[in-house]
Amino acid sequence: MKYLLIIQMNPEVWESLSEAERAEIAGGQEGFVETITATGEMVGTHALADPSQSAVVRGRPGAVTVTDGPFLEAKEYMGGFYVVDCESAERAHELAAMIPGTDRLPVEVRPVIFTAGYGLAEPDTP
Repeated sequence: MKYLLIIQMNPEVWESLSEAERAEIAGGQEGFVETITATGEMVGTHALADPSQSAVVRGRPGAVTVTDGPFLEAKEYMGGFYVVDCESAERAHELAAMIPGTDRLPVEVRPVIFTAGYGLAEPDTP
């Protein structure tokens, strides 16, 4: 089963860390990727830009509204994610706990219920 491990970024927490702590978290991602690649559980990962670089699109073709944002009142936002393929939710939780920085920046674990494109689709079975 695939799971999305969503790293919740909190700018206040991030800014409170020393440069060494930030470097340790950022640099540790490579080791985590190597570990889950070696176990065959890695599907993909992406880091996301700050929400200030986002846009919100509403509407339909011919009647589209694009605004800056989102401007949420939340302290945390999705900073990046891993997609993993593992045997159980418990294993997904174990993997999430291995992501560097989870003692300061939480990771949401969410099952993936549909996948298409980008090489992530389930293989055809006869």
